[in-house]
Amino acid sequence: MADRYAEVAYTNGYESTAGSGYQLPEYPFHAPPEIASGEASHHPVVIVGGGITGLTAACALAQYGIPAVLLDEDNTVGVKGASSRGICYTQKSLEIFERLGVYERIAAKGIQWSVGRTFAGNDEVYSFDLKQQGSFNLSTQPPFINIQQFYIEAYLVDRIYELGHVELRWKNRVTAFRQDNECATLTVSTPAGEYHLRADHVIDATGCHSPFRQWVGASVTAKKGDDRWCIADVRFSKHPPVERHTWIEAPFNENRAVWQHLMGDDVWRIDYQMAPDSDPAEVSREDVVRERLARQFGADAGIEIVWVGPYAYRSECVDRMRHGRVFLMGDSAKVVSPFGARGGNTGIADADNLAWKLAAVLQGRATPALLDSYDEERHEAAQQNVLVTNRTARFLRPAAGVEKLFRDAALSLARQHPFARQFVNTGRMAVANPYTRSGACDATGGQSVQNVAFHWPDGSRGTVNDLLRWAQGRLLVLVFGSTSATALERLQDLAATAPVRCVQVLGPDDLAGALEHVRDPQGHLQGACHVFGHAWALLRPDSYVAATGESVDASLVHAVGRALGAAIEEEPA
Repeated sequence: MADRYAEVAYTNGYESTAGSGYQLPEYPFHAPPEIASGEASHHPVVIVGGGITGLTAACALAQYGIPAVLLDEDNTVGVKGASSRGICYTQKSLEIFERLGVYERIAAKGIQWSVGRTFAGNDEVYSFDLKQQGSFNLSTQPPFINIQQFYIEAYLVDRIYELGHVELRWKNRVTAFRQDNECATLTVSTPAGEYHLRADHVIDATGCHSPFRQWVGASVTAKKGDDRWCIADVRFSKHPPVERHTWIEAPFNENRAVWQHLMGDDVWRIDYQMAPDSDPAEVSREDVVRERLARQFGADAGIEIVWVGPYAYRSECVDRMRHGRVFLMGDSAKVVSPFGARGGNTGIADADNLAWKLAAVLQGRATPALLDSYDEERHEAAQQNVLVTNRTARFLRPAAGVEKLFRDAALSLARQHPFARQFVNTGRMAVANPYTRSGACDATGGQSVQNVAFHWPDGSRGTVNDLLRWAQGRLLVLVFGSTSATALERLQDLAATAPVRCVQVLGPDDLAGALEHVRDPQGHLQGACHVFGHAWALLRPDSYVAATGESVDASLVHAVGRALGAAIEEEPA
């Protein structure tokens, strides 16, 4: 479907009048069998919402072989009449998409970038190149790719159809919900009538207007901003640099902020900060937008408007992301201001985090207590992302008084002194959040592992994702360096009695033992696992370290149990 979508919708360009939106694919509606039978079917997992978060969860579950049903009230990807929406996808998200089998299509369509420049007036006050930073430069995926969100969603739909296991139901809207000790029950409205579904677990990926918040009694900490922005998705005959450019004080936008990114299909996303009392209809009128674009790029830029629209944002976070059988993720759980690409990317990470845990529990590899760690880990990430983006929002539109004084001082100093440039804040770019209060990780774990390369025994190249696919949803024990016969025997016994796979990671001069082994001649795999010397790392299916240690002894066995929920279950409620 998405291949036809690409041929039809994008080789012919986009709708060219302001506000008309993009051409999107339409997926067929099929009357659910429950309507004809009059009986409610029962499913291990029901996902509600077919945006990027819900589709990532569905694709991950399909990859693990978990049967599920996804319900979406629309019949397309993206949002009809809406803009490109999310556009910046982080290295962690790209690594997840590589594991799910959609990365190559994203890389072919999207735009890679690593350089960001920030200006105040005509002065450059801050810049970075992520490729020069150690936290980004070892992965086989780039630091960022810019691509319109609906493309990724379409690729995920294709992949789900290819994998099977997950049924996609379009034009299925959930209108009521209840849960008890036996199951969750959903009432679903469709063009063919109403029906009921039962589920052991429900994933709420319906977005910031989620009805599940009220249905489960979720409390929300919220802050509504008065910042107003206008998005312009445009093409130019004269191309700006393929870099992330931001202006804190743009002379061509009445000294307000501006964002500039290139996306797929040679479409540029320009975000203009507007006056807080501006009229949304006025600021997004095509003639007004064209005048604004001409001030920035010149009258001879050859501007073609693809889409224009205003937006405002708010900041909010639910106080818990699990309520009984319901797991809130993506914008259902938190909404952040759009600075640093921390919205959709954290939803993707939410989905990746929960999917392997649901698979482990449903396939009998972990205790149900493991599911509690979803809230522990992803709620910590949500709170951190809300905090970081709120700080950016306050820097870009400071309140009168101390905030304004600090912003003006930071910009003034940054123009002349390198030390002050660290205080310039146009969005701290999203990273893989660490987990510091998870019951499923010990004090040495909780860090993400980059998708670095190594060598298989035959000398061919492999990556961390290859190892995770080989492990098929099990935990992965990586033992670095030469290992004693006793330790090898313990690892073999562990692999025979627990859902783990063990691999010896050898340096240039290390000798292979009786385990499966790979070569790490430059130490990249060991460094990515945050260990040094002769040590082991316990790697989860979401490419996070659950624990590390030096000796292959009872501490490793305990770490495996903890990572699968056993230690959590033993703790008092």
